[in-house]
Amino acid sequence: MTMLFLAPKLKGDSWLKHIRNQDTGIDLRVWPEVGRAEDVIFALCWQHPLGELKKYPNLKCIASLGFGVDHILRDPDLPAGVPVTRLVDPGMIAAMSEYVLAAVLNHTRQFDLYRLDQTQKKWAARIPKRPQDVRVGIMGMGHLGADAALKLRALGFAVAGWSRTAKQVEGVRSFAGDFDLDPFLAQSDILVCLLPLTPATQGILNRRTLSTLPKGAYVVNAARGGHLVEEDLLEAIESGHLSGACLDVFRKEPLPESHPFWSHPQVTVTPHVASLTYPKAVAPQIVANYRRVRSGEPPRHAVDTRRGY
Repeated sequence: MTMLFLAPKLKGDSWLKHIRNQDTGIDLRVWPEVGRAEDVIFALCWQHPLGELKKYPNLKCIASLGFGVDHILRDPDLPAGVPVTRLVDPGMIAAMSEYVLAAVLNHTRQFDLYRLDQTQKKWAARIPKRPQDVRVGIMGMGHLGADAALKLRALGFAVAGWSRTAKQVEGVRSFAGDFDLDPFLAQSDILVCLLPLTPATQGILNRRTLSTLPKGAYVVNAARGGHLVEEDLLEAIESGHLSGACLDVFRKEPLPESHPFWSHPQVTVTPHVASLTYPKAVAPQIVANYRRVRSGEPPRHAVDTRRGY
């Protein structure tokens, strides 16, 4: 009963070491050196070649090596009925909240403007925006969004969340569904996107939704590049409707050298580092799920493949 490491774009040494440290008896193979396809029951995936998973007739679990599963669900030949799981790690949740707080505070304390002043050797004190005067709207109120919301509330920000269904998070105003989207956007001085990428959320940050934000609003996208129509964001900033953005994810990664985001003074770019996966931290849950599948039990942290999360 083989576990297959199917992640050609990841360096596998650390993953393999920590998984084997959990169970030295695991038959762990690395694609493309698969051996008998019939042996594979558990596939660890990140950006796998499309169509590859259908080659394994006894596959019982497809496990994402990250929080998101959109890279798996985009496969048109995904084997029907095979559970797809994601990683759920407190460290990843905390790291995402740290990123969101850093992006929000960088904006409200105007460090982005001070950085520009520094290039001009300009000494100019600026009045920071007080947290109680800033409304933060978080799109996506799962594990990541709820944790970030609570930590922003602890700093005094007025926080609202938007999700498919209403979520109850202490001190956070809940908006839900299509009907509530525009009212949610209209009251978000800083908009944070932490949504899963699904057909329903593809391109959700577009000309119409960005124009619904208050004038001077700021955008933070730490979810997926597919959520944002990049041209529409640039247009909204250039028109003066938005004050800027902090972006960790992009439609094409690495971000091409010619992309205008690199040199835009009102856009902060980070290279998809908001919440990294640490193999040592998540290896225990990977091996635990493998053991469950091997013994005929359903894996934990399975997603609804129809909804995409």
